[in-house]
Amino acid sequence: MNGRHPLGDVTHLWRYPVKSLAAHALPGAWVGPEGFEGDRRSALFVATPGHARNGRTYRGKEHNLLHTVGRIAQAQDLVAERAVELETRADGPHFDAAPVSILVDTWLTELEALLDMQLDPLRFRPNIFVHAAPGFDLAEAALVGSTLYGPGIALEVIAPIARCVTTTYDIETGESDPRVLRAIAQHRANIMGVYCNVREAGTIALGESLWIAPERELAPVSELN
Repeated sequence: MNGRHPLGDVTHLWRYPVKSLAAHALPGAWVGPEGFEGDRRSALFVATPGHARNGRTYRGKEHNLLHTVGRIAQAQDLVAERAVELETRADGPHFDAAPVSILVDTWLTELEALLDMQLDPLRFRPNIFVHAAPGFDLAEAALVGSTLYGPGIALEVIAPIARCVTTTYDIETGESDPRVLRAIAQHRANIMGVYCNVREAGTIALGESLWIAPERELAPVSELN
């Protein structure tokens, strides 16, 4: 594969104004060095003396219903039932590893086939969800080191995303299904999606196409497994 070739079309865009709380769907967004405008600018920190995460963020790992609420007051009510006190810090962005995350539908479809069930992509909290172009067959690891270009943006793929227990939580109910993470761990090396840095700030919108410009030759999935 030489030169640019298609990744696919943007079908969903999300930001998460408060880390670990509900997503906001977007028709388009400005993306700068710190990610999507308004993404994870606030976070909830544990203020309970003696708590294992005192002074650190309270995340989806700590409560399976955090992602089902969008307001800080709702989150505080949820954790009050567990005698946890939270304070809000609006000094973000508060990212785990990188400012932008991308999920491609072929990766999700592979996991759905393993589980024989449909999965909401929001389980994986991506910023960008892409409908793959015909013939796209690359695994996450194959994209690392490449640059993804849209009409007004350039994103550098820096790492696959290792997954945790939050992927087991149903988006609507918070009910956990351990099979989800087990399948990711056993069949996908615990990987789903990629992290990106912003190489060229700009805009991204629904329906736009993303293209891959590899820094090296990309190997298909069949050669990586």
